[in-house]
Order: sequence, then structure tokens, then C-alpha cells
Amino acid sequence: MRVRYPVQSMSPLPSGKAVPLPKIQAAFDKESSDEAHARLAKRDAVKKTFVRCWESYKTHAWMSDELAPISGSPRNPFGGWAATLVDSLDTLWIMGLRHDFEIAVAAAANISFETVTTDEINVFETNIRYLGGFLSAYDLSGDKRLLRKAKEAGDMLYAAFDTPNRMPITRWRLRELAGAQAQGGKEQVAHDNVLLAEMGSFTMEFTRLSIITGDPKWFDAVNRITAILESQQDSTALPGMWPLVVNARDQVFNRGGAFTLGAMADSTYEYLPKTYALLGGRMPVYRTMYQKSMATAMQHNFYRPMIPDGLDILISAMVNVRTADNGKTKPELDPEGQHLVCFAGGMLAIGAKLFKLPEHLEKAQKLVDGCIWTYQALPLGIMPESFHMIPCPSINDSCPWDETVWKKEVLRRHGMDAGDISQADTVIGQKRLPKGFARIGDTRYILRPEAIESVFVLYRTTGQKYLLEAAWAMWEAIEKNTRTTLANAALTDITGTDGSLPPKSDSMESFWMGETLKYFYLIFSKPDLISLDEYVFNTEAHPFRIPAP
Repeated sequence: MRVRYPVQSMSPLPSGKAVPLPKIQAAFDKESSDEAHARLAKRDAVKKTFVRCWESYKTHAWMSDELAPISGSPRNPFGGWAATLVDSLDTLWIMGLRHDFEIAVAAAANISFETVTTDEINVFETNIRYLGGFLSAYDLSGDKRLLRKAKEAGDMLYAAFDTPNRMPITRWRLRELAGAQAQGGKEQVAHDNVLLAEMGSFTMEFTRLSIITGDPKWFDAVNRITAILESQQDSTALPGMWPLVVNARDQVFNRGGAFTLGAMADSTYEYLPKTYALLGGRMPVYRTMYQKSMATAMQHNFYRPMIPDGLDILISAMVNVRTADNGKTKPELDPEGQHLVCFAGGMLAIGAKLFKLPEHLEKAQKLVDGCIWTYQALPLGIMPESFHMIPCPSINDSCPWDETVWKKEVLRRHGMDAGDISQADTVIGQKRLPKGFARIGDTRYILRPEAIESVFVLYRTTGQKYLLEAAWAMWEAIEKNTRTTLANAALTDITGTDGSLPPKSDSMESFWMGETLKYFYLIFSKPDLISLDEYVFNTEAHPFRIPAP
């Protein structure tokens, strides 16, 4: 496509040597032979599941985006560019499956971004899965074919930034636009209603591509977004954080009342400390933005839930800022937890080590423990997509269990009269609510990686061995309940209590093999395999190399 709005002044990559970064990984003690044997057995069990899924993908859905793990049919929700294959490239390399890696690279080299199977391209997903996948596999292997594919994907994505203000189109009707431009019409304009995550999550991939190629155009593209985020960070309704929805067309990122680290905002925050590391500490603005945003989140978004065993854990939730008639604003907590927001514990652990912030490591520990507790509290040992709990009055004081308060909140969350708690037991039974949960709004488990991601990161940053035990319990529950004849499938309801296997949906997103299985494999591998002192993971678990000082 021809360029309508060429860049007039290009931001150069930061110059000078990388800053020596603090150690992120813990110093691990030498393990005994028994410990090594047990660890390797667990690692190999994860690898066996990956190989099984990979072979089924090769047989039934080769070069398609996904394998449907029950029917065995191919699916193409991400453009038809072999998302599972690309997402799995670095996993193949990390697991030592070199023969299959070579087969996959040869096939990936023939992917054409000029043909697309969907009417609309999610630019965010294309960036994290495809560009991220190619860059990571190149960083690990040095195979020049992967660098060529990364540049192809990068050039395609860069075209989404060809707007009057150089802000990207995030939901891109690629075929329609290309056809119109070929006929001399239809220019593209950034949208006025854009999810924060889809605007702020290009920094890692675009920056790494510019570093590797020496071409600053991708860095320049994301640097413009970073500048807007930085300039408006202190003027939002919850200063330090940005609203869930922003206006890219008018470059207004400070209006709106919903604030979260969770879905649709998550990776914008995640990428702040990680981009700082990826740039070798040469752009302090990412450190400043991270510390401001986390100070706000720790004050407003984290809550301690009231639970029967009184464990001191944290959950990250949404905050809605309301404006009263007198013009004053008031933050109100919506205590919904999400599986997706479990990434936050790992983010805080990295930030704590990178910037020497012990309070962040303390919060990371409690957030990760909160996700582990939520897994263990459900009858299958698997956490739901979303749920509501009861916030304690303070995250710092003791919070004794109160059965009556819990039952009243259950009734309230289900639209019933909280004054008559005689109905509560019926609701609790019908909804299969474990103690501590007021409502489970989404009972699915869609093979998500965020909980094991943060368990892995906290283990690598602290070396605490209980995290290995927690990870294995999570693995056994997931493998037992999601396994199909061909691969592993998403679950529609994890609240069952009758001992039978839960109902499944015919879905296995590429992140199962690109993220979830990779993190399970890595936590049971030696700590120097993809060291957090040498690599930083993008939000699709693709590791990029940190520059040496």
C-alpha cells in the first residue's frame, strides 16, 4: 500500500551503551539428585503433552491458525497465517525439538501476509503472536529466515500507523483498505474508541525489531504513543493510570472512568518495565511511568479478600471513578478478579528486582499467592475466568471470616434480597460457590497462561520451592481435565463437584502451546534456561534478548 502520511521527523533509537541492570533471577542452591530427578520427570511430562498437541496440529491443522482439539478441524481466526505454528517456534527451540523447529521454520518462511482469511485484523494480536513469535525464534536461533519474516510482519503492521496523526488502526479491515487505496480512495484514520492494551502494547516488539535491523521507523512509531501516555499520565481521573478506553484519533488518553490492570489494559502496564530492560535502561521514562502506575494500582486496585483460612493474599480488580454532582470524584472498587490479571504478580516481581523496590516484591508475592489460592479453592483445582469476592476493610489488617457477611454478599451479587439469608444456601449450592466467592461470573478455563506465568516469574526471582509444588498441582489439574483424544481443550465450567470431567469446548488457542506449556516447561527446567537476566518475555511469552552492557 502506498504511504499517505510519511514521517517528517524520525525519532532515533537511544544511543550509548546499555546500563548494567540489577540481577532479576535469584541465586539458586544446588539441587540434590532426587530433586533433579523429580524436576526432570515433571518437565518431561509437560514436554510430552506439547509434542502430542504439536503432532495433532501437524496432522489435522497444519498451516492453519488453530487446531480444534475435539473435532480435529482447522480454524483461522487470526488471518490464516498459521498462528499456532508461529507461536510455537520458540517453544520448539526451548524444548530442544530441533527437527520440528526446522520443519516449522521452513513452513513459516512461506507464509504470505498478502492473503488474509478474515475481514478484520486485530493488530494487537498480530503484533504479539506473529511479530513477537518471529523475533523471539530469531533471537534464540539466529536463523535469518525468521528475521526476514519478522520484517515482513513489521512492515505490514507499520502500515496500520499510516494515519494523519501516526496513531495506529487497531482493528484493521486490511483487504477493504488495500482495495480502496489501489483505486485511489479511502484513507485510514485512527479510531476514537480504542482499548488501552491495543494502543500501548507495541513497544517491545517494535523496539526489538528496530534494534535488530537498525531501522528506527518502528521505534519511532511506538515512541509517539509513549510520549502521549507519559504526558497525560498525571491528568487522568485516577492519576498514574490510564483509562480502559482511549481516543487515538484525537490523541486523548486521559478521559474515562474505568481503570484496571486486567483485560483490555494489561500489557500496556506490563510493557513498561520490560521495555526499559529491552532498551538497556537507556529510556528512564519507562521506569518513571511504571512506578507512577504501580503506586496508583497498589493504592486503589489491589484488595485483600475475606476468605475462610484468613491467608494474606491480594486480588487485582477494576476501579470506577465516579463524579458527584458537586464535581468531586470518588474511586469505587469493583472486586472482580480475573484469571488474565494474574500476570500482574510476575510484572511486579520483575519491577521489584529491576528497580530495587522491595514493596513491589511483597505485593507480587501476595498477588501470586492469591492466584494459587483461587486455583486450590475450586473443586477441580482450576481457576475460573472471572469471579467476585468480598474486600476486607484494609489490606494491612487482619480479616476474620464471617459466614453471614459472605452469604449476604452472595445474595446481593445474584440480585436477591440480602436481608433474608435463608435463601443463601440454595444459591450457593446451585451456583457451586466455594467459600469466599460471592459470584463466579465466567466459569470457563480457556487454557490461559497468566497464573503459571507469574508462578514461574516469582520462582525465578525468589527461588521459593513451594512455587514448584503449586505449579505441579496446577499442571496435574489442567492436564487431567482438559485432555482430549487429540490435544487439550478449553473448559466451559470448572465449578463441577460430582467428580466427573468438566464440559469442554472445541477450542485450543495458540497461546496454549506458545505460552502455557512453555511456562510449565520452564519452571521445571534449570533456572539458566531462558534466564530472566538475559531475556524478557513479551505478553505472548516470546522471549527477547536483553542487550549486554
